[in-house]
Amino acid sequence: MFEKILIANRGEIACRVIRTAKKLGIATVAVYSDADANAQHVKLADEAIYIGQSPATQSYLQVDRIIQAAIDTGSQAIHPGYGFLSENDQFALACQQHNICFIGPPVDAILAMGLKATSKALMEKAGVPLTPGYHGTNQEAEFLKQQADAIGYPVLIKASAGGGGKGMSLVERSEDFLQSLASCKREAKSSFGNDDVLIERYVIQPRHIEVQVFGDTHGNYVHLFERDCSVQRRHQKVLEEAPAPQMPAEKLDAMRQAAIDAARAVDYVGAGTVEFIVEQDGTAYFMEMNTRLQVEHPVTEMITGEDLVEWQLRIADGEPLPKLQHQLQIHGHALEARIYAEEPEKGFLPAIGKIDYLHYPTQNQSVRVDSGIVEGDEITTYYDPMIAKLIVWGKNREAALIQMQHALSQFHVDGLGNNIAFLEKIVRCDSFKQAKLDTNLIQREQDFLFRPEQIKPESVVATAFIEFLSKLNHNRSSQKQLWQAQPLWRLNIAFKQTIKLSYLDQTIQIKLSSAEHGFNAEYNGESYQISGQLLDAHSAVIHLNGTQQKLSFNRSQQGITLFHTGQSHKFGYIRQDYHQDDSQADQGHLKAPMPGVVTQVLVGANHNVKKDDILMTLEAMKMEYTIRAPQDGVIVDAYFQVGDQVKAGDELVEFQPLQEEVA
Repeated sequence: MFEKILIANRGEIACRVIRTAKKLGIATVAVYSDADANAQHVKLADEAIYIGQSPATQSYLQVDRIIQAAIDTGSQAIHPGYGFLSENDQFALACQQHNICFIGPPVDAILAMGLKATSKALMEKAGVPLTPGYHGTNQEAEFLKQQADAIGYPVLIKASAGGGGKGMSLVERSEDFLQSLASCKREAKSSFGNDDVLIERYVIQPRHIEVQVFGDTHGNYVHLFERDCSVQRRHQKVLEEAPAPQMPAEKLDAMRQAAIDAARAVDYVGAGTVEFIVEQDGTAYFMEMNTRLQVEHPVTEMITGEDLVEWQLRIADGEPLPKLQHQLQIHGHALEARIYAEEPEKGFLPAIGKIDYLHYPTQNQSVRVDSGIVEGDEITTYYDPMIAKLIVWGKNREAALIQMQHALSQFHVDGLGNNIAFLEKIVRCDSFKQAKLDTNLIQREQDFLFRPEQIKPESVVATAFIEFLSKLNHNRSSQKQLWQAQPLWRLNIAFKQTIKLSYLDQTIQIKLSSAEHGFNAEYNGESYQISGQLLDAHSAVIHLNGTQQKLSFNRSQQGITLFHTGQSHKFGYIRQDYHQDDSQADQGHLKAPMPGVVTQVLVGANHNVKKDDILMTLEAMKMEYTIRAPQDGVIVDAYFQVGDQVKAGDELVEFQPLQEEVA
């Protein structure tokens, strides 16, 4: 076995690899950029090497620097994780040339499966079923449009070298094809250095199911069953589960065998994932093969009891597969939720900033958290905005759903937007509970998923009371903290006080007055009997109208956040200088919705535009955002050029609406 390995990645996957390496007694070397100087993977590794500035192109994608770091530290092997260089054939070749073991498949296998068009031709030869489409080398725009017209709409344009939803677009009409093609090619070129695309028929109500495969250097192949990854936003996975629910057994067997056939066709070695687009009846079409470990590999580990990173290390060291097919079995059901710093209610825009408060669910055999983030860390524009992966296990799918809902209710993040409440609603929605899965589930359930949660008056009163307790604790001159004292009502404080907070841009006030056994609270004309005490800086026991509840919260300079049943409710502080922004102040000024880089500027001063015309595009953290004209008008000025960095709130374009003529 290796004595030392270098991990050419960051964040949770680097921490994940380090955990298994430590278990096996293997020393680890981390690499890091400026932004990651204090990151967890740097602290957990035995050694760490600085490789460049924060942008990935200047650090984690620098092949020469990573190879040199491995040489300098005497690392015998490199684990690429996922993303970055994990599927880069030139990186794998560089490892080979410097006598460093690449913990992944052979260079030829990466090349064969790296381009979607090439891999589909190989799969067709191997008898693996394909989605109808064009996978050829002719990339002329008009020719590709002719192919799409012949296939019939809707069609998918997909970057041949792509993955993760980048360089992908659904086109429903012929007249929209060329514009979508240009956008896909631009994103593909930026992300993968290759703007070749392929065209495929769009499968109506498709499921996205992938099969985990492994091969070794002794000619053995196995699958470790499948994962359903149908719940997606922007073609990126949100929730994954294993095994795939409500699939005909014979269809699953055919898919698993097709995955092994695909791996065998390219003499595959190590961990790989064969992805399929699946009709509702279970008919599967080969989509692509990811020649690396997947983000969602923990659900496979939970149902098989196997450590897939350990499998990777052993196979890379020349050992045979740890188990053969007949020795692998499914135990129970597992779900994985990706916790992102993003705002679902704003089109899943990434949320940038510092995490003021972070509380993970209690981990045990049924609950696991994979993360490289701790409280106080910052989510930046440089890397993926994932905070953590939450993985749960149950003896069946129903038990796993209950476990996930409970774990999400214990997962608390404050300081920036996140998708925890959104995930909790997915787990509760009827389509997901009943396993009516397809990649359009979020759109289909959007009325439920995006409907604002109505906070109960009791929760408002409880939050105000917690704020009151917190202020009392802060103001006490004694070194003994309030949550170490007796319940508050025993202090016999006689007083009247009004707590004012803001909630959803509205001012609320709760009047508190001392009563015989606690306090009386008045809110919206109703009266509540309330008492309680702080347990620590983030939890309190509240007695309200004869019921007792333990509540979690976080206080910051901006306000107080209540965490309750998977949802978070933010209350702001009322200050004397508080006022609502004039909504008319920004009329005509189009601002950046997120930090990013300007990728396209299509207008200039005195440019006439129509409603919904594209004015410019931004790119940040795996998404392209389009700035459109809100109505017919004239561009007064555009303030940025292609390549410029912008901050959230920066004014991009000054826009003057056309004045309607008065009859």
